[in-house]
Amino acid sequence: MTEAPCPVVAGAPRVLLRLEGAAWFALATFLFWKTGTSWWLYAVLILVPDLSLLGYLGGRRAGAIVYNAVHTFVGPAALAAAGFLLPSFDLIAVALIWIAHIGFDRALGLGLKYADGSGFTHLGRWGWAGREP
Repeated sequence: MTEAPCPVVAGAPRVLLRLEGAAWFALATFLFWKTGTSWWLYAVLILVPDLSLLGYLGGRRAGAIVYNAVHTFVGPAALAAAGFLLPSFDLIAVALIWIAHIGFDRALGLGLKYADGSGFTHLGRWGWAGREP
């Protein structure tokens, strides 16, 4: 018995989701600029969410779970809310960097991962997974 292939968004909805990612990246970067926070912080933290790829050391399923937990907007939304409630521009700035990272990934076509491997995403196959054997 073979498993069904990973479902992916295709066609116009995929293009719209990638444009939406680009919009989130641009908006979060613009709002980060408006906080007046140092661009060094942006440069240092923009790729930090990709450390979640280390979850794949625990296997494909664990890797997908860890990566997806870090690459949804739930975490940065909660962090931004905390930043507004405290108030703390530092927390807001970090949340905006996190949002920018997720938006940039989505604009590139990097979506949420399936347990089949890091190259299998809801926006299609990525990297080596996208190549036909």
